[in-house]
Amino acid sequence: MIDRIRQFFETHLSPDSASGDNQEHRLRLACAALLIEVSRADYEISAEEIAAVSQAVHKTFGLSAAETAELIQLAEEEADGATSYHEFTSLINANYSKEQKIQLLERLWEVVFADAKMEKYEEHLVRKLADLLYVPHSQFIATKLRAQARFQGSD
Repeated sequence: MIDRIRQFFETHLSPDSASGDNQEHRLRLACAALLIEVSRADYEISAEEIAAVSQAVHKTFGLSAAETAELIQLAEEEADGATSYHEFTSLINANYSKEQKIQLLERLWEVVFADAKMEKYEEHLVRKLADLLYVPHSQFIATKLRAQARFQGSD
Protein backbone atom coordinates (compact mmCIF):
# COMPACT_ATOMS: atom_id res chain seq x y z
CA MET A 1 0.00 0.00 0.00
CA ILE A 2 2.82 2.44 0.81
CA ASP A 3 4.30 1.84 -2.64
CA ARG A 4 0.94 2.66 -4.27
CA ILE A 5 0.72 5.90 -2.32
CA ARG A 6 4.27 6.86 -3.19
CA GLN A 7 3.72 5.96 -6.86
CA PHE A 8 0.53 8.04 -6.97
CA PHE A 9 2.28 11.08 -5.55
CA GLU A 10 5.26 10.73 -7.86
CA THR A 11 3.09 10.21 -10.93
CA HIS A 12 0.26 12.67 -10.39
CA LEU A 13 1.02 15.18 -7.70
CA SER A 14 4.72 15.57 -7.25
CA PRO A 15 6.37 18.52 -8.90
CA ASP A 16 10.13 18.37 -9.23
CA SER A 17 11.13 19.03 -5.62
CA ALA A 18 10.44 16.48 -2.90
CA SER A 19 10.39 17.25 0.83
CA GLY A 20 7.84 20.09 1.07
CA ASP A 21 5.72 18.50 -1.61
CA ASN A 22 5.68 15.17 0.23
CA GLN A 23 4.19 16.96 3.22
CA GLU A 24 1.53 18.52 1.00
CA HIS A 25 0.66 15.09 -0.40
CA ARG A 26 0.33 13.65 3.09
CA LEU A 27 -1.94 16.55 4.03
CA ARG A 28 -4.15 15.95 1.01
CA LEU A 29 -4.39 12.29 1.90
CA ALA A 30 -5.26 13.12 5.52
CA CYS A 31 -7.99 15.56 4.50
CA ALA A 32 -9.46 13.13 1.99
CA ALA A 33 -9.44 10.36 4.59
CA LEU A 34 -11.44 12.54 7.00
CA LEU A 35 -13.95 13.29 4.25
CA ILE A 36 -14.27 9.55 3.62
CA GLU A 37 -14.74 8.89 7.33
CA VAL A 38 -17.59 11.40 7.50
CA SER A 39 -19.28 9.75 4.52
CA ARG A 40 -19.10 6.44 6.39
CA ALA A 41 -20.27 7.78 9.76
CA ASP A 42 -23.91 6.72 9.42
CA TYR A 43 -23.01 3.35 7.85
CA GLU A 44 -24.87 4.32 4.66
CA ILE A 45 -22.71 5.75 1.91
CA SER A 46 -24.97 7.42 -0.61
CA ALA A 47 -24.12 8.39 -4.16
CA GLU A 48 -24.57 12.03 -3.11
CA GLU A 49 -21.99 11.64 -0.34
CA ILE A 50 -19.51 10.01 -2.71
CA ALA A 51 -20.01 12.89 -5.14
CA ALA A 52 -19.59 15.41 -2.31
CA VAL A 53 -16.30 13.82 -1.24
CA SER A 54 -15.07 13.91 -4.82
CA GLN A 55 -16.17 17.51 -5.29
CA ALA A 56 -14.59 18.59 -2.00
CA VAL A 57 -11.26 16.98 -2.91
CA HIS A 58 -11.36 18.45 -6.40
CA LYS A 59 -12.38 21.92 -5.20
CA THR A 60 -9.94 22.04 -2.28
CA PHE A 61 -6.84 20.79 -4.07
CA GLY A 62 -7.54 21.66 -7.72
CA LEU A 63 -6.84 18.15 -8.98
CA SER A 64 -7.96 16.62 -12.25
CA ALA A 65 -10.76 14.05 -12.23
CA ALA A 66 -8.27 11.17 -12.49
CA GLU A 67 -6.06 12.56 -9.71
CA THR A 68 -9.12 13.12 -7.53
CA ALA A 69 -10.31 9.55 -8.03
CA GLU A 70 -6.85 8.14 -7.28
CA LEU A 71 -6.47 10.27 -4.14
CA ILE A 72 -9.89 9.18 -2.90
CA GLN A 73 -9.04 5.53 -3.49
CA LEU A 74 -5.80 5.92 -1.53
CA ALA A 75 -7.63 7.83 1.21
CA GLU A 76 -10.15 5.00 1.52
CA GLU A 77 -7.28 2.56 2.03
CA GLU A 78 -5.69 4.90 4.59
CA ALA A 79 -8.99 5.28 6.43
CA ASP A 80 -9.47 1.50 6.44
CA GLY A 81 -6.05 1.02 8.00
CA ALA A 82 -6.22 3.89 10.48
CA THR A 83 -6.48 3.13 14.17
CA SER A 84 -7.59 6.63 15.12
CA TYR A 85 -8.29 10.06 13.67
CA HIS A 86 -5.20 11.39 15.45
CA GLU A 87 -2.84 10.38 12.66
CA PHE A 88 -4.82 12.60 10.29
CA THR A 89 -5.70 15.49 12.59
CA SER A 90 -2.20 15.84 14.08
CA LEU A 91 -0.74 16.27 10.60
CA ILE A 92 -3.40 18.86 9.74
CA ASN A 93 -2.89 20.70 13.04
CA ALA A 94 0.85 20.90 12.47
CA ASN A 95 0.50 22.35 8.97
CA TYR A 96 -2.84 24.09 8.49
CA SER A 97 -3.80 27.59 9.50
CA LYS A 98 -7.00 28.28 11.41
CA GLU A 99 -8.65 29.37 8.15
CA GLN A 100 -7.64 26.17 6.37
CA LYS A 101 -9.04 24.06 9.21
CA ILE A 102 -12.31 25.99 9.06
CA GLN A 103 -12.46 25.42 5.30
CA LEU A 104 -11.89 21.69 5.87
CA LEU A 105 -14.63 21.63 8.50
CA GLU A 106 -17.00 23.25 6.03
CA ARG A 107 -16.13 20.58 3.45
CA LEU A 108 -16.90 17.91 6.06
CA TRP A 109 -20.33 19.47 6.59
CA GLU A 110 -20.90 19.48 2.83
CA VAL A 111 -20.48 15.70 2.87
CA VAL A 112 -22.92 15.43 5.78
CA PHE A 113 -25.62 17.47 4.05
CA ALA A 114 -25.06 15.97 0.59
CA ASP A 115 -27.75 13.30 1.04
CA ALA A 116 -30.23 15.84 2.47
CA LYS A 117 -30.24 14.30 5.94
CA MET A 118 -27.98 14.74 8.89
CA GLU A 119 -27.65 11.66 11.08
CA LYS A 120 -26.59 12.00 14.70
CA TYR A 121 -23.47 9.91 14.01
CA GLU A 122 -22.37 12.30 11.29
CA GLU A 123 -22.85 15.35 13.48
CA HIS A 124 -21.04 13.64 16.35
CA LEU A 125 -18.07 12.79 14.14
CA VAL A 126 -17.78 16.31 12.73
CA ARG A 127 -17.96 17.69 16.30
CA LYS A 128 -15.21 15.28 17.35
CA LEU A 129 -13.04 16.23 14.37
CA ALA A 130 -13.61 19.94 15.07
CA ASP A 131 -12.37 19.37 18.62
CA LEU A 132 -9.34 17.42 17.41
CA LEU A 133 -8.57 20.23 14.94
CA TYR A 134 -8.94 22.86 17.70
CA VAL A 135 -11.72 24.64 15.86
CA PRO A 136 -13.78 26.74 18.30
CA HIS A 137 -17.40 25.78 18.87
CA SER A 138 -18.58 29.06 17.35
CA GLN A 139 -16.82 28.15 14.09
CA PHE A 140 -18.20 24.61 14.29
CA ILE A 141 -21.72 26.08 14.36
CA ALA A 142 -20.98 28.75 11.74
CA THR A 143 -19.60 26.23 9.24
CA LYS A 144 -22.54 23.93 9.87
CA LEU A 145 -25.05 26.71 9.22
CA ARG A 146 -23.25 27.90 6.06
CA ALA A 147 -23.16 24.40 4.59
CA GLN A 148 -26.75 23.70 5.61
CA ALA A 149 -27.95 26.94 4.01
CA ARG A 150 -26.20 26.08 0.74
CA PHE A 151 -27.87 22.67 0.59
CA GLN A 152 -31.30 23.97 1.60
CA GLY A 153 -30.99 26.71 -0.99
CA SER A 154 -30.22 24.18 -3.74
CA ASP A 155 -33.48 22.26 -3.25
